[in-house]
Amino acid sequence: MTHDGPSVVEDQHLRIAAVIPALNEEGAIGPVVAELVALPGPGGGLVETVVVGDNGSTDATAARARAAGAAVVSEPQRGYGAACLKAIDHLRTRAEGPPDVLVFVDGDGSNDAAEVRALVEPIAAGEADMVIGARGRLADPGSLTPTQAYGNRLAAFLLRRLYDTDTTDLGPFRAIAWPAYEALGMVDRNYGWTVEMQIKAAKRGLRVREVDVHNRVRRAGQSKVAGTVRGVVGASYKIIWTIARYR
Repeated sequence: MTHDGPSVVEDQHLRIAAVIPALNEEGAIGPVVAELVALPGPGGGLVETVVVGDNGSTDATAARARAAGAAVVSEPQRGYGAACLKAIDHLRTRAEGPPDVLVFVDGDGSNDAAEVRALVEPIAAGEADMVIGARGRLADPGSLTPTQAYGNRLAAFLLRRLYDTDTTDLGPFRAIAWPAYEALGMVDRNYGWTVEMQIKAAKRGLRVREVDVHNRVRRAGQSKVAGTVRGVVGASYKIIWTIARYR
């Protein structure tokens, strides 16, 4: 999804920070960061800063992210949530203060940087506190495995039934206003990160929207979840456990 002409995002002059958790993504991370940095915006780029949470990579992920223009923080303890938390801590404690909006982006190239504006738009317009990129209608063929697609539908169904939400996706490509994020008290350090965020948003009465986004086949490397049996089982168990726990 592209956006032509001025938008409320530009009018509000929001400071947007992109957070990318990454583990051994040297084949994709450079272009991912570069596309975010290059997004046009008021007074420069749309995204003020890109922070990569390097999750113990043993390849050139960190070096290539820095070369493309990202700040890189190291979180050797493995876990998607752990890498996100470390990157957000960096933003919270930096001299210029935290951003207005956080955008979470995968490091494998599956997200379209041009759609960041569409994710942030409802927040800038005062219509939402959090926006989830819903992949169901625009995902490229093969970008989601059958197991991923089924698990996502099951988790979304449980969120609708147990938490009275309109959820159709647990997509990791998402945006949230900084005050809303801080109100959630996020703690999950691995596979439960995205669903914890959506559950807590529902329980705290945040305004949550979904926006259709594309999902592309990863640029390089292997998925840490869908690419292994251990990843699929671990993620499925943790997501269902998290849904039950907060209920």
